[in-house]
Amino acid sequence: MLNPRLKKLLTYLRPHWQRVTLGMVALFIVNVIGVFIPLFIRDAIDNLQDALNFSNILRFVFLIFIFASLMWSFRMASRITMFGVGRQVEVDLKQRIFQHLLTLQPAYFAVNSIGDLMNRSTSDVDNIRRLLGFAVLSLVNTLFAYCFTLPVMLGIHIKLTLCALAIYPLMLIAVQLFSDKLRVEQRDVQENLSDLSQLIQEDMSGIALIKIYAQELNEIIAFKGKNRSLLEANLKLARTRNLLFPIIEGLVYISLLILLWLGTAAIEVGEISIGDFVALILFVERLVFPTALLGFTITAYQRGEVSIDRVESILMASPSIQDEEGAIVLPPELVQGKISVQNLNFTYQGTDRRVLKDINFIIEPGETIAIVGPIGSGKSTLANALPRLLDIAPEQVFLDGYDITKLRLKDLREAIAYVPQDSFLFSTVIKNNIRYGQPLAEQFEIEDAAKQAQIHPEILNFPRQYDTLVGERGITLSGGQRQRASLARALIVDAPVLILDDALSSVDNQTATEILGLLSTSEVGDRTVIFISHQLSAAATANRIFVMNEGEIVQMGTHAELINKPGLYKHLWKQQQLEKAVL
Repeated sequence: MLNPRLKKLLTYLRPHWQRVTLGMVALFIVNVIGVFIPLFIRDAIDNLQDALNFSNILRFVFLIFIFASLMWSFRMASRITMFGVGRQVEVDLKQRIFQHLLTLQPAYFAVNSIGDLMNRSTSDVDNIRRLLGFAVLSLVNTLFAYCFTLPVMLGIHIKLTLCALAIYPLMLIAVQLFSDKLRVEQRDVQENLSDLSQLIQEDMSGIALIKIYAQELNEIIAFKGKNRSLLEANLKLARTRNLLFPIIEGLVYISLLILLWLGTAAIEVGEISIGDFVALILFVERLVFPTALLGFTITAYQRGEVSIDRVESILMASPSIQDEEGAIVLPPELVQGKISVQNLNFTYQGTDRRVLKDINFIIEPGETIAIVGPIGSGKSTLANALPRLLDIAPEQVFLDGYDITKLRLKDLREAIAYVPQDSFLFSTVIKNNIRYGQPLAEQFEIEDAAKQAQIHPEILNFPRQYDTLVGERGITLSGGQRQRASLARALIVDAPVLILDDALSSVDNQTATEILGLLSTSEVGDRTVIFISHQLSAAATANRIFVMNEGEIVQMGTHAELINKPGLYKHLWKQQQLEKAVL
């Protein structure tokens, strides 16, 4: 029964079986010619002993050149084909991993580090590529080489063949003994290189902080230390390689010495001809490379097996949030924006504490709702539940009367524009960031969304206006500008429902109030707006306010209603007003 990892390798190769077969056939021909050439040289030497003249020599040289050229051509074809298959599998795997990662829920990335996922998607896939290119080619070549060469050698002289090849197991043992050491040292080089790259990336991203605290010298010293560690790791690896390869070369020479010692004696007694002796020497050298390479091939195979497990662990991760069979299609243009929540409860996986407890409310189309409460009260969890970024149970959240777990995810998320707390921007121009959800949006649409988000005048002051690069994660913009750019990105899709998860926390109260006031007017569309905020002066403009505490909605009502009754909202309002007075 096949090893599960070997089965998986065959699965990777199956779409490319024609090219694999072509590569194997080419390798087969290479080894057939590789056996024929020494035999041809043998016959040439024996024949030239009887008829030594320039024309005969020239004829044999020409024929050997033809055969060697054919062998080289087929060898190149086999290498290009097999290595090409490995590269194609690498491309296929990276595409599969990327597409699969996009189907997984955000919670998956909370428990799996991005660095590890990137490493699996690059280094581990690269190991599999080497396994399918280099390792498979080497294993098949070694198999063909021994299957074709060994019987011919034994046919020439059994004793000489066995004595000459007796040293080869020592060569394989030497490679195997060094393989673990080489693997560890290669890993150390990669880790040191990764550390150095990470330091460079962090320092370039935090260059302003380095200068503020005048830490340039310390960073230079830190870089020097990591750079020195990388140098030492590379030198250590080089020393090991420079020790191993002379050992292999020495063993090859010992094998040749044994053959010279015993072969000359065999020629003297007439057991073999001079041509047979030369052929045996060529055959022995022909087996050197496949034998020496076998140890590295085994190492590559072992490393590839580990990488297969690591890659498959990603591909086997099943998205917990996905379309059900027969999911309801609801085009966004038909969505009114009514949201109903009935007895919503939610517990994060791995914990027993309910984050949301018996949440109940109805939001009418076009209504503006503010959700306020202390940190950790469940506001963001509720916001994530509405577009089904969390794996909530059925029959708890409804959009226009439809259970959101029954709706097609694409339709649900096109109907809800969501601006999270983290105002993530891509490393491109601000224009492309705003139209991310509508890649074909015209300039006037981009500017209209920016005006609604109150960032248009500031963009006009940028050096290249809407073509200004924002840098990695929007580093060139202030916190408030990043948030308003993210808001503009949500507004341009013109979704019936807009959710802002504390998305204006870095914006001053007056601007936040103006933005929310504009969103609530009929001039910009009859959308349902839900915004989470700690700025109660902005929340006061909403049609209704939901007050959350410890996973529950403890109060509901307008600002006027809540401010005139005892409760958490009144306490938070007084506390915030006191803080303003002190400042």
